[in-house]
Parts: sequence; structure tokens; C-alpha cells
Amino acid sequence: MGTRSASERRAPGAPRAWPGAVLGLVVGAVAVGVAHLVAGLANPDASPVLAIGEATIDASPQSLKSWAIRTFGASDKAVLLVGIGVVLAAIAAALGIASVRRRWVGPAGLVALGAVGVVGALSRPDAVPGDAIPTIAGVAVGALVLRALRRRASLDEPPSAGGVPGAFDRRRFLLAAGAGAVAAVAAGGVGTVVGRRGRARASRAEVAIPRPASQASSPGQALDVAGLDPFFTPNDRFYRVDTALLVPAVEAEGWRLRVHGMVERELTLDFRQLLARPLIERDVTLAYVSNPVGGPYVGNARWIGAPLRDLLEEAGVRPGADQLVSRSVDGFTIGTPTEIVMDGRDAMLAVAMNGEALPLEHGFPVRMVVPGLYGYVSATKWLVELELTTFDAYDAYWVQRGWAEQAPIKTMSRIDTPSASKPVRSGLVPIAGVAWAQHRGIERVEVRVDDGDWLEASLSDAGTIDTWRQWFLAWDATPGEHPLQVRATDGDGVTQPEERAEPFPSGATGWHTVVVRVA
Repeated sequence: MGTRSASERRAPGAPRAWPGAVLGLVVGAVAVGVAHLVAGLANPDASPVLAIGEATIDASPQSLKSWAIRTFGASDKAVLLVGIGVVLAAIAAALGIASVRRRWVGPAGLVALGAVGVVGALSRPDAVPGDAIPTIAGVAVGALVLRALRRRASLDEPPSAGGVPGAFDRRRFLLAAGAGAVAAVAAGGVGTVVGRRGRARASRAEVAIPRPASQASSPGQALDVAGLDPFFTPNDRFYRVDTALLVPAVEAEGWRLRVHGMVERELTLDFRQLLARPLIERDVTLAYVSNPVGGPYVGNARWIGAPLRDLLEEAGVRPGADQLVSRSVDGFTIGTPTEIVMDGRDAMLAVAMNGEALPLEHGFPVRMVVPGLYGYVSATKWLVELELTTFDAYDAYWVQRGWAEQAPIKTMSRIDTPSASKPVRSGLVPIAGVAWAQHRGIERVEVRVDDGDWLEASLSDAGTIDTWRQWFLAWDATPGEHPLQVRATDGDGVTQPEERAEPFPSGATGWHTVVVRVA
């Protein structure tokens, strides 16, 4: 038996599927990583994966968006990004496998995916032509890596006269692929680290919030019950719902606010000028319109900001301008009734939250806060523009998707403790929670057990009509399963209705019910 050369030993039956899949995955990862790195240096929002993700959010039907928020909560964007990554990985692997036999498939696939990324980056509302550069750079580097890996694996060697594929060098291929994967991860990581995020955090750290000209009144004594949400929601626990896959990185030094439209005088303010205005400090509870009955998407904070009414009076609102359209730095829009902003409530351009400059996730450097309205018609984050217009002339982002044009917050209450997931011992058990009806206030909260009589709960101090109130009732619990229900009555004498309604299109209604097991 003769001795075969190394090439002859590798050639027969040379693998095709798995090296092709690895080839596609590594090249795709490098292309995305490089694109993310270049975007981090220039404009993080131009990263192709993020741009495609935001386009996906915009194109998704409302029912799918609501399902994602209910199912995944604050992780909905992370789940979407993972999903996009999985799809891209599958496409890359398939293209890699096909390119083993048909060399042209690899470059063609790269160009096609790059075209999708460029379209996604340039379709953003605030896009500029340069936003295509990260994707183009990723495709270019990906093409070089594709060529290098094919050479390392000897995939481009012509078959022998007998039709045997070119020699496949497993070791060289895996070493090269491993190096490519490491480079992809490093590029993506560095892109994230060196992006605008760091500069925005540094900008926030340097902001000194002036002492407000009008300070908040004392909220009074809060209830201290285990399992009950505190009166002030910590910033890191405050709900976040928005359409931004990547938190916008806005530096205070470059921030500008433009006030225009149906006004007598257009105004432009920078951050220094905004802080120089008389500021107010107020406690305001915010609520998300898609919050289900008993849901977590509500929170209370102490805000500092410039009164919005004063700014609009300075601009001079023209008759007939019944809508204030606010725009975020990423192009997101919210429409607020002008009449409500101007009716004397503490609507503000907020710059601080619970004693510190706004966190990046909650709108740094400036966001809107309007008591009494759901966030999707009032609480624009990363604010850069205010336009006076009419409801007939323009529909804001969520109104275009079927949500109600007018959205005052509905009277609602929630049981925080006890919960259905944790049995309690018999004896005296505290039933406690929160109730809210912003800009009307909460006058009464009632609880009933086993569909019995309604019992009035004790309330925390009122604070203001713009904040929630904690409530508490001592219950003599007996063994077995017991349904607990709660309802609230607001300052106008209106009691929270029993009838259940889904959040779409103007907010949920119904009594929160918890079935508790008593040991």
C-alpha cells in the first residue's frame, strides 16, 4: 500500500456544509462588528442592526408591539435585537454553505445584506448620507475576510481531474475562523465603548442642576409595608418604554430646542439658557398607556424643569394651534393638546429626576412631563423640537398607529401585596398597593375579599393631585384561596369601573384582582 500525500489524504470527501456555515457566520460577524465600530465612532444610530431593528418596530402592527411589551416588558428591545441576530446568522450560514460550490454567492450575499443595512440606516428620520458609511465599511472588510478565509481553507483550489474537490485544510481554516470571530467581537465591543454613549455620560456627569425657584411641597408620611412600592420610584426601577433600540446619546453642550410652527416668534434655546430660566420642582406620577390592569408600567418621581407654559407664552401661540407636537432627537413624535399644556398644570421641560440630572434612559438632557396624560401623548424624551400645529394637520407617531388622539389617564389602582405567587400564613395580613388618577387625585380606595362587602382602606398622605397614593388594609386571613379586589375613587367622585378593557386604544380599565392562597 503506497503512502498518500497530505493533499491526497485531505481531498477525498472534503467537507462542504460545515466549513461553509462557519465561513458565512464569521464573515457576517466581522461585517456587523466593523459596521458597529465605525458607527460607534461616528453615529451609533447608524449601526445597521439597530437601524433595521428600528425600521422593524415602525413597520410592525400595533397588536404585535403590544404583545411584545406585555410578554417581554423592558426586555422587548433586547429580544428583538437577539431575533435579528439569529435571522442574520441563519442567512449568513446559508450563504456560506452555498458559496463553497458557487464562489460568487458570498460576495453577492454580502452586497445584498449591505444594501439592506444602508437602506435601514438612511431611512431613519434624522439620517444623513454619511450614515451609510458604517455598513459600507463592514461590507468591505467582510469581503476581505471572506477572501482570506477561502484561501486559508484552500476552498478556491480547482478540483482534480477526477472531480475531487480542492484540498481542505481543517486546522488552518479553524485558526483563521477563530481569529475572525475574535476580531468581530472586539470590533463590536469597542464600537459600543467608544460610541457617543460615553461622551453623553460624561456630559451628564458635568451637569449641575440649579436650585429650583419653586420647590415641591412635602409629600407627607409614606406607608412602610413590605412589598409595597415606595412613594418615589428609584430611577433604576422606573419603567422605560420607547421606540429607541439604542438609548440616544445626546450631549448637553450640543443640545438645542427649537420652538416653531403656529407661533408669533420662533425660539431656539440651548441647555445653558434652559437652566437659566426659573425652574420648578414637582412630584408627578407617569403612566404608560399599554399598562394592563395591575401592571408595572407606572412610577412616581420628583422632577425639576422649566415650565412649558411660560416658554410657549414667550413664543406666542397663534389662535387655532390646538396641538403641540414634540420631537425626539431620533425623530419620534408626540402630540399634546395645547389647551392642556396651557391650563395651569405643572407641565415642564424636565432636566432632573429624583435629585439628579435625567438618566440617559429617561431622556437626558431634556424631556417633557405633563401631569394627567399618558406618556404617549405627553412625555417625549430626548426632546429637541416643539411645533405648534393642529390635530387636523398632523398625526403623531402612535396616533398614526391607531391609538387615541386624546388620552387623559384613567383612574386606576393596584394590589402590590400579597401576591398570587407567594402563599401567606393565616392571621393578620396587610393588603397594600397604589392608586392613581393624575390631576384629579385619589379620594378613596376600597378592597373586598371573597366578593364580600367593600372595605375602605387607609391612605397615605395626599401629596398632590398629580401623584399616586399608597393604601393599606389589615386582613384577617383564613386558610384557603381568596380573591382580593381593589377599586379607587378619584377627586371628581368617579369610581374606577369594573368592566375590563384592553389598553388599546386609550388605556385599560377594570378592577385588579389577585387570588391569594393562605396556608
